[in-house]
Amino acid sequence: MAEWRQMGAAELGRAIGRGEIDPEELTAAFLDAIRGHPDGERIYARTTEARALAEAQAARRRAEAGHRLSLLDGVPISWKDLFDTAGVATEAGSRLLAGRVPAADAEVLRNAAAHGLVCLGKTHMTELAFSGLGVNPMTATPPNLHDPALAPGGSSSGAAASVAFGLAAAGIGSDTGGSVRIPAAWNDLVGLKTTSGRLPLAGVVPLCARLDTVGPLTRTVEDAALLLAAMAGTRPADLRHAGLRGVRLMILETVAFDDIRPEPRAGFDHAVERLAEAGAEIERARIPEVAEAMELAGILYTTEAYATWGEVIEADPEAISPRLRDRFRLGRAHSGVDYVRGWQKLDGIRARWRARVAAHDAVILPTTPNLPPDVARLTTDPDYFVTENLLAVRNTRIANLLGLSAITLPTGLPATGINFMGRPFDEEGLLRLAAAAEAALR
Repeated sequence: MAEWRQMGAAELGRAIGRGEIDPEELTAAFLDAIRGHPDGERIYARTTEARALAEAQAARRRAEAGHRLSLLDGVPISWKDLFDTAGVATEAGSRLLAGRVPAADAEVLRNAAAHGLVCLGKTHMTELAFSGLGVNPMTATPPNLHDPALAPGGSSSGAAASVAFGLAAAGIGSDTGGSVRIPAAWNDLVGLKTTSGRLPLAGVVPLCARLDTVGPLTRTVEDAALLLAAMAGTRPADLRHAGLRGVRLMILETVAFDDIRPEPRAGFDHAVERLAEAGAEIERARIPEVAEAMELAGILYTTEAYATWGEVIEADPEAISPRLRDRFRLGRAHSGVDYVRGWQKLDGIRARWRARVAAHDAVILPTTPNLPPDVARLTTDPDYFVTENLLAVRNTRIANLLGLSAITLPTGLPATGINFMGRPFDEEGLLRLAAAAEAALR
């Protein structure tokens, strides 16, 4: 059974369909592993054992009757602790929401359950999802796959760790500025950022509703495609016969390589070589609109985040860590006029971006320009925390600001990723490209 925990979601689903794996035994194996893992309580905020076993039992009965709901029927996955689960605490990694128990499931969780997916529990995360490092001094900081002393990436830190350590077949996270892709890259996983509005946010604790997105962290591109379809209630992308020959990729040179560390640069260059060998046509370009968009990040993110959470924070400021509290409070400096003008300017930038990249299938860049930093230093050195966090979210944030779909793949070098930015609402096209790239990189 130990080998089950290293298999991808689709691989497990096929084995269930062939009668080789019993969903109840599979779910029990994951729950036992969570309880027995030395870092289980650092990864999971809480498990939903009774629900998981009941869902697995129903999946077993459907499998025996030959009436499975989807390929993933009976596959156990984890959910970041900002997705509402009926009757189970959903606290978004924050003491400010301690004891918050929703009455209904988030819509994406309800859709996934309707496809037979099994909910193992809720994973730890950065407080209110407002950091790319994954460090949470108020609840728990999950371990990094490569070294438990290093940051796991955030804010979907526990979601990544649950998959990387074999404690879930896949994890569902959210991405407002990189919160799926950063932990995916730092733990050698696939991470899909969907276009804002592609998946419903009903029942998802917000950070910045205009930029919040839902996305899976998985072992394979196929798993990401299947989970997207399950959460959306649609058919999965057809990844068969995907190839790179004739695919046009643009390397984004604006901003993305500033202050990049040697290891992420080496991982990216290694990946680009493999893509070119597989037939991809690769060009390089500077696009000034990217720098213009990045200048708006401070206004748009902090203003909406503080507007959403300011009253709650100020009512109990000691319940949030000082660095996160200070970051939220940056939103007080901007007026409503600043915020509206910022969005008006960004809308124009997005239109100009689409025109500049229209001839390319995707734009590529290093997922993060830095490696996972040391957790102990992050907690004791405020300047280091700020520097590493801003660097971690810088490249991923580009896709959020430009309103794009995006996916990160492992480069083959530890804790480094290559980020593919596609067209808005064209996740299926991006996933086909990513499946071809995954084959080339492996």
